[in-house]
Amino acid sequence: MAGSRGLFPIPAELGKMSSWVLYLLMFLVGMGIGGDENSLNILKESSLKIILVPLAVIAGSLGGAALLSLVFHSMPLDEILAVSAGFGYYSLSSLFITELRGETAGTIALLANIMREIFTLLASPFLARYTGPLGPIASGGATSMDTSLPIITLYSGPSYVLVSLFSGIVLTIAVPFLVPFLLA
Repeated sequence: MAGSRGLFPIPAELGKMSSWVLYLLMFLVGMGIGGDENSLNILKESSLKIILVPLAVIAGSLGGAALLSLVFHSMPLDEILAVSAGFGYYSLSSLFITELRGETAGTIALLANIMREIFTLLASPFLARYTGPLGPIASGGATSMDTSLPIITLYSGPSYVLVSLFSGIVLTIAVPFLVPFLLA
């Protein structure tokens, strides 16, 4: 607010710099994950079904968003799909959507993805009980590998930690490709 009033000048390059910082962060996360040989061995030993979890989350999120577009006529379908393709990764998805479609769409993306994370943290006991152990993982989206992981572990069980991590990693990697693709 102070920046928009001219009280605290914000350099114009700051927006561009934040994109590069996020790209660097994604690169470093990828290097950390790729350098862990134990993770690759566990994935090789796991069932092929583990791959279906993030694919089902993508299909469910986009399908749900498409249905929601029938109710919210004030927002174009591609923007609704892009918001849902954030999968809870609010810092990156809202940045992309703001750059591609403006501040209003970016703010909606930020709030929707924050609400997804909060919902996961609060509803995981109910989701695990009534939809099974994959419910909290699907609800968490990209956050199932980090901020939601402790609550998912608590209610889905320790045997679902690897599934949660894998799903979160795949969804996190998908966001920077899927969001711009949907808005192209």
